[in-house]
Amino acid sequence: MDHQQAVPSHLEGEIGEVLISSAELQAKLDELGKRVAADYDGRDLLLVGVLKGAFVVMADFARRLDSEVSVDFMAVSSYGSSTRSSGVVRILKDLDTDIEGRHVLIVEDIVDSGLTLDWLLRNLRSRRPASLEVLALLTKPAARKIDVPIRYEGFAIDDRFVVGYGLDLAERYRNLPFIGVLTDKAQAAARAAR
Repeated sequence: MDHQQAVPSHLEGEIGEVLISSAELQAKLDELGKRVAADYDGRDLLLVGVLKGAFVVMADFARRLDSEVSVDFMAVSSYGSSTRSSGVVRILKDLDTDIEGRHVLIVEDIVDSGLTLDWLLRNLRSRRPASLEVLALLTKPAARKIDVPIRYEGFAIDDRFVVGYGLDLAERYRNLPFIGVLTDKAQAAARAAR
């Protein structure tokens, strides 16, 4: 990957490296958008974004689809302010849309352990959609505790804590236009502040 993107000066010491640049993210979303548009040609597609992290991916991805799509959001939590999933899932915001008989594509920012996504897939399958697939911008295969089907995968990354492009630590860093790796010092400071 070409990581030619500077860390903003006010974040030096917090962001150790740019893992995936803004240009790389946009190119990958172009590629995924073409695949999804071809696969769902002529079908009514509902994109389900998983809040809060997926809001940036969802907005940029939806603009790449040249057919009509509907969007809805769910908010589920298994992290709190931690850097690791607890595996205990709570629905914070449910869908506003009935998905029975609909073609549904879950849009995720990142899949690591797979525990939250597995729970979400089981929950949504019980609502009888016509089809249910997953798009994940980032996956962490080494962190996987349960195998989950991801039809559209952006980048497979090592098991490192990353922020930016919707991903956060204690609600910080979501607005970065790239995916960055936090320094150990920044992670420790965030944990101490909780």
